[in-house]
Amino acid sequence: MGALVNPFLDNAFMVRGLVAGVLVAVACAVVGTYVILRGLAFIGDALAHGVLPGIAGALLLGWSGLLGAAVGAAVMIGGVGLVTSRSRLSADTAIGLLFVGMLAAGVLIVSRSASFAGDLTRILFGDVLGTSWTGIWIQLAATVGVIVVAAVCARPFLLLCFDEEQTRVAGFSPRLYHTLMLAMIAATVVVSFQTVGTLLVFGMLIAPAGTAALLAHRAGVAMALAAVIGALSVVAGLLLSYHFNLAAGAAIVAVAIGVFFAVFAIRELPPRGLSGSAR
Repeated sequence: MGALVNPFLDNAFMVRGLVAGVLVAVACAVVGTYVILRGLAFIGDALAHGVLPGIAGALLLGWSGLLGAAVGAAVMIGGVGLVTSRSRLSADTAIGLLFVGMLAAGVLIVSRSASFAGDLTRILFGDVLGTSWTGIWIQLAATVGVIVVAAVCARPFLLLCFDEEQTRVAGFSPRLYHTLMLAMIAATVVVSFQTVGTLLVFGMLIAPAGTAALLAHRAGVAMALAAVIGALSVVAGLLLSYHFNLAAGAAIVAVAIGVFFAVFAIRELPPRGLSGSAR
């Protein structure tokens, strides 16, 4: 029992990491459920990687990485909207072009400065154990904001996830609520990169929500279940990191993905003997 509790009792950085990680898990559970239901995994992945040039540029200029991430996300969403509205290209094509272009720009910026070695590792993989209380308060504000928006817009969001025409018939603007949903995803990615990094935040968006989608049939239940799965993944990942000297952010995401495949194997893969007898 001591191996599970003492790391948090004896180390303030573990407590901060736990609080920050749980807040990320809750925000990603809410947003990730809509990502799964709406089929926005590609744009979520693109945003998680597309903020890199904004962060790198901001750090190069001595500005806040959070501000740079926000600018990068805004450019990504704005660029996708511009390409799809002014051309015959599909949204997937626009996202792919902006995704690769933004990632390439980030790598070019990073390659111009040798001082980015440590910063790049923190940007890509996060620093959950180095989280400050200031960062935690920012994460808390973002998480509360995501929950409030999701609660206020629950009906149009759910309609949008299943039928855009029905959303319009019900008196809601599909374009407005789609943009608002993208803004929620972007805000979650922008704030959470400081904790789990740009490469791993996508895993926290998808894995707990995907696991919950296998187990629950209602959006609200799926969100709550995803938050619990994400929070438990944070606890387990931090303990693995502490006891085995592993990267904390990667350990958290690895646990979340491992839980998904375990649930998938139990729920979706029939026992070989039963499948054979059925034939």
